[in-house]
Amino acid sequence: MRLPKWLLIVVGVYLVGLTAWSFLLATGRNPLPFPDPGSRIFAASSVEGRDAVVALLEQHGLKERLQANTPGVSRTILMDGTIINHSSPEVVSKVGGATGCIGLVADDPAAAAQKAAAFLKSRGFTGDVVLDVEPGMPIAFVLTNALSGNCINFRRHVIHMPRPDS
Repeated sequence: MRLPKWLLIVVGVYLVGLTAWSFLLATGRNPLPFPDPGSRIFAASSVEGRDAVVALLEQHGLKERLQANTPGVSRTILMDGTIINHSSPEVVSKVGGATGCIGLVADDPAAAAQKAAAFLKSRGFTGDVVLDVEPGMPIAFVLTNALSGNCINFRRHVIHMPRPDS
């Protein structure tokens, strides 16, 4: 039985693609936006500081995936979902001085933030929801004394977020 050349080529390309994707998954560099586990956000003292930290992390295997900058926040997103950012003083003041954040994915960020705030309040902590920290970015923040100097944010899945400036 003789197989057509086009079929061999299609199967060959498929196998090469599957092998490459499997390798990327195994090394923690999933090229697809699925799954979106949220993010852990750390603040740098300056854009130069952010760049230095990202370069250091790259030396230890954490590669940059992309930069998603807005007028108020300069951010680098790494392959594992970690975000290193530098926020303007205006943005930091809007979130009560919180510099780090646990980022969670939600279909409705504002509703999820309200629910989280109510949960934290039921446990005896504060829970204040802050919306529109970055205009045009659908991110809702929960400020709480359950965390020291940090906050929780809720955002849409990465495929539903607006395209960054750069």
